[in-house]
Amino acid sequence: MKISLALLFGAGLLFWWSARLRAEYEREVSARLEAQAMAAGGRPALLAESDLAHLPAAVQRYVQLTGAVGSPRVHNLRARFRGRIRSGPDEPWMSFEGEQHNFFDNPARLFYMNATRSGVPIQVFHRYAGASATMRVRIASLVPVVNAAGPEMDESETVTMLNDMCWLAPGSLISDRIQWQEIDSLLVRATFTNAGHTVHATLRFNSDGELADFVSDDRSAASADGKSFTRMRWSTPLYEYRDFGAHRASSRGEGRWHASTGEYSYIELELLDLEHNVTAR
Repeated sequence: MKISLALLFGAGLLFWWSARLRAEYEREVSARLEAQAMAAGGRPALLAESDLAHLPAAVQRYVQLTGAVGSPRVHNLRARFRGRIRSGPDEPWMSFEGEQHNFFDNPARLFYMNATRSGVPIQVFHRYAGASATMRVRIASLVPVVNAAGPEMDESETVTMLNDMCWLAPGSLISDRIQWQEIDSLLVRATFTNAGHTVHATLRFNSDGELADFVSDDRSAASADGKSFTRMRWSTPLYEYRDFGAHRASSRGEGRWHASTGEYSYIELELLDLEHNVTAR
């Protein structure tokens, strides 16, 4: 069977673009891990029960049941996911696999996703670092369809960073970047400030002490092309807690938009793996 040069070239170009976006993600992860290791100067201190004294009782209980107390203070994390995602309530679902790294000393969130729609691959790279955030999306690794940035994106990803802290790294909730208000025994309000952005969220806990939902009005839904944003309520119900090594966390969650036309889920995730304080490879 003869294969044309054009086909070979196209396949090579496809692989190059896909590898390029992934390589950009991996380079920044490696650089941040190496910089953090150089600054650490030793093993992380253990999180003590006394470190939780300023937190509302529901947050204290949650941090304790996740196994954070007595473990090293969390400086970074690596998580892997799979699930499905869609761009609107009437749009088809796309399956995806994702990986992310979060850093907490100098807050940053790096998220890379491979999705598939009707057999066509889609790559997504979310980057939140310092005061700014970006989201880039490519179809078939070649066609850039979203290059989102701007103040709405910055604020939205600040909310996402707080959400990650609550879900994936509860030990980080002792941060002085967060101010707490207790509403009742199962409901608290968090105010998170980072790099000039201040966002708010309400956390609801269940009777077992697990975080059951996170709701914020400070996030915006991006249009399909990433050029415009619509502020609306965002929530992330969490389910099925299980152990990930020394950590206990929700293994399944959703992202939900509360649009004026009705609430809908736009992403469903399964947490596959979770590590804290990873080192450069």
